[in-house]
Amino acid sequence: MPESLRRLRRRAELALAERVGAVRVLWRRSMQLRVVLSTLAMSTVVVLVLGLVLQTQIADRLLQGKQQAALVQADISRQNLERDLSRLDPDRDGTQATLDEALDRLTSSGSGSDARDAGAFEAVLVAGTEAIGTAPGGSTTDGRGAEPSSGPADVVPPQLRDPVLKGFLATKYVTVSAVGRPSVPALVVGQPVRTAGRNLQLYLIFPLSAEQRTLALIQSTLALAGLALLGLLAGISSIVTRQVVRPVRQAADVAERFADGHLDERMPVYGDDEVARLAESYNEMAASIQQQIHQLEEFGGLQRRFTSDVSHELRTPLTTVRMAAEVLQEHAVDGGDAIAKRSAQLLVAELDRFESLLGDLLEISRLDAGMAELAVEPVDVRDVVRRAAETVHHLVDATATPLLLDLTEEAMAEVDPRRVERILRNLLANAIDHGESRPIEVRVAADDHAVAVVVRDHGVGLKPGEAGLVFNRFWRADPSRQRRSGGTGLGLAISLEDARLQGGWLQAWGETDQGAVFRLTLPRTAGELLRTSPLPLIPVAGAPAVAEPGIHDAAVTTGTALPPPPSGEFPVVQPDAESAEEVR
Repeated sequence: MPESLRRLRRRAELALAERVGAVRVLWRRSMQLRVVLSTLAMSTVVVLVLGLVLQTQIADRLLQGKQQAALVQADISRQNLERDLSRLDPDRDGTQATLDEALDRLTSSGSGSDARDAGAFEAVLVAGTEAIGTAPGGSTTDGRGAEPSSGPADVVPPQLRDPVLKGFLATKYVTVSAVGRPSVPALVVGQPVRTAGRNLQLYLIFPLSAEQRTLALIQSTLALAGLALLGLLAGISSIVTRQVVRPVRQAADVAERFADGHLDERMPVYGDDEVARLAESYNEMAASIQQQIHQLEEFGGLQRRFTSDVSHELRTPLTTVRMAAEVLQEHAVDGGDAIAKRSAQLLVAELDRFESLLGDLLEISRLDAGMAELAVEPVDVRDVVRRAAETVHHLVDATATPLLLDLTEEAMAEVDPRRVERILRNLLANAIDHGESRPIEVRVAADDHAVAVVVRDHGVGLKPGEAGLVFNRFWRADPSRQRRSGGTGLGLAISLEDARLQGGWLQAWGETDQGAVFRLTLPRTAGELLRTSPLPLIPVAGAPAVAEPGIHDAAVTTGTALPPPPSGEFPVVQPDAESAEEVR
């Protein structure tokens, strides 16, 4: 049972969280909703304050009018009683009957317009100066022979009797309750009445039931008027906001379609107001951008055609020159002329570099034109790494650079092996060029969704900001630096395009004199979207002091960071005999 309750509670919390999330999303995305709700909130505050002020003012006016009419009625009643009781001595017998008779005449007379304005009232006439008590049968007593009184004397508050006994006129608001009837507020007016003996006390009780009903009617009227006003304000603000938001939404839709490549999209123009001027300005901007894009496309097409045509046209003379250079090299070797031999070797080497440059230019042209084709097949990326390492074997021997391969993890993936090998070959050649003959480490790792290859060197490294420039075409960190691999300056740019073509990442990191790290991440299944990389980009030694091992700068990563070099030394990897190899 508790488990089912927990599940129900969890479902309720999830449903509530979903509703709250939906409301938050709607609040962020709808400017019209924000404006309408904000207007309603501020209008509600204004209506409440205004209603309270009006209610207070009306209530004060009602009570003031009631009090003035009650005072007039009290003065008339006092005059009548003084006329009727001018010869009464409160200390003689028979006073109670006289008081009752006088009080009956007072309450039944109701003479004068002022009395009618004050409304119905009840009168209390007290002859004594002690505590008031009412005994059954109409006689007045407090249990100790209190002096006589007539009317509901128990309603009169004690605080009102003191000033009346001293001869002053006094008023007080009280709540009158009677058996079988609800309690009602009332106004009590007390004043002395002169007689032949000592003064009597006259109290007039004016119920405020009519004023209470009037105030309730006013409150309900104000509430209904406030709700109607809020509804009108909500409708007005919604209509007004819609007039502004609707063109903005249309502009957003047109801008999204324009960004998707529909360059002919334009905003409709209505009238001459600010929104119309905005639409005209947007249309002019869109037309200008469209024209510039067409110009850039034409220029890019001309550039690609020029590069492709020039590359093709240079093939024929390059072949002829290569044949002539090979003949000259053979004659120079046979003739024994050292100068001619060296010249022939330089000519052949430069022809090789020129031919490689032409091939890279053709490949760049195909990538720019979107004509590159993928030949995806399931392969073990470790085999591709081995083949790429074999192609740079001569550079490894020439520079005495230790190349350490960590291929302990299986890494099957659906990739284009030719393009992956070209990427790794360019990365290895670049690491050898800038590694200062220090060890180069290559690590392969894989998880359920991706395969990663990290190439790390311990050479000159990269300056701040250069990690984003290394993939630019013909960019070199140090133009005066000699290239051992004879690169054309397009290798990393082509590698980046090859990685993107397969839905992968190619990223770089480096620090001055700390070496550089290049990470290639490819999806294990062709077409799958990459989200993480099995290997980190930044090694532990290059991470900030507050970072954990395996941090990254471009994507969420998991796995183990590359080992940092010990102080003054470089790591020597001891791979397994079956799964790792060292190429020197």
